[in-house]
Amino acid sequence: MKKEKINRSPLFYVGDKYKLVKEIKPYFPDTINRFIEPFVGGGSMYLNINANEYFLNDIDSNVIDIHKFLCSYIGKEKEFYDLIFSIIHKYHLSCSYEQDVVPAELKQRYKKTYYAHFNKENFNLLKTHYNKSKRRSVAELYVLLIYGFNRMIRFNSLNNYNLPVGNVDFNANVYNALSDYFCLNTHKKAHWYNGDYKEFISSIKYQAGDFVYLDPPYLITLSEYNKLWNEQTEKDLLQMLDNLNKKNINFAVSNVTHYKGNENGHFIRWAQKYNNYQIKSNYISYHDNTIKTFKEVLVTNYKRI
Repeated sequence: MKKEKINRSPLFYVGDKYKLVKEIKPYFPDTINRFIEPFVGGGSMYLNINANEYFLNDIDSNVIDIHKFLCSYIGKEKEFYDLIFSIIHKYHLSCSYEQDVVPAELKQRYKKTYYAHFNKENFNLLKTHYNKSKRRSVAELYVLLIYGFNRMIRFNSLNNYNLPVGNVDFNANVYNALSDYFCLNTHKKAHWYNGDYKEFISSIKYQAGDFVYLDPPYLITLSEYNKLWNEQTEKDLLQMLDNLNKKNINFAVSNVTHYKGNENGHFIRWAQKYNNYQIKSNYISYHDNTIKTFKEVLVTNYKRI
């Protein structure tokens, strides 16, 4: 039997659901009218789901800007690659997809971090140019993402991109993820939203067969994204899910119930009235990128027949 291909987002979100699609997807409905995702992030989940339409939201405007930027080049892929490679070449960044330009001496000296050492100075020049620009280029931001530490998007209080260089470059994996993204979105009817999840969920005029999947920040884990989350926002979200259930709208929500000795008791108690499925997760945080002992669950308000 041919293995189902899992498509990865070209945003390469740390902690996204790319490695968990095979585990989570079997619990989703077989037929979905509109796939509604209030915390879309990099988008690895929606890229692997079949639906008639996709309503995709994230509070991070930079994430949505990149998605819209990429989608604007559907059917114009050559123009996109010309633009991205022009930035890479202008700042003399390595591009192993095209050619291996890192000197052997550097590879020998820094066996595991030679890309970071090779690109650091020019990456910082690109970062400085981007931060000082009056009209910031989403193309430049995407290149910063590809070459930045852990391929994250992070801004400081002055709204300046402030990640250091990563030990990565534009390689075949990046090209393949982009190629798949362009191909898939050619046929997907994706609608992008940038706002608070509560306003987004409330704004949808729900139809028969709609399905809401949520991967919110995890209350008891460490990540930049989770700084926006607290016990009250968690309770608000669970109340909204109860309201969706009363309207007979199918939903599934991912969450971590146990992490490094901490327990999300409120979520555990709330989930008892629904269907719970253990998920073998690979959660990695920016602050601590080792795999930790914890429990992740998927909770649904319906049962698969």
